Amino acid sequence: MIDHNRLFKELLTTFFVEFIDLFLPDVVTYLECNSIEFLDKEVFTDVTAGERYEAD
Repeated sequence: MIDHNRLFKELLTTFFVEFIDLFLPDVVTYLECNSIEFLDKEVFTDVTAGERYEAD
């Protein structure tokens, strides 16, 4: 079975600047292409319950 989520992430990280240029051409002028860093996961913590959630 094909992992579409992983493939989409790979495409987006590889062609991120081109993607922004295609769909948001006004925004691409504000990008610092050399300083873009992609994070693997984001962690959210529910402070009141003490639970930790990971979002992809």
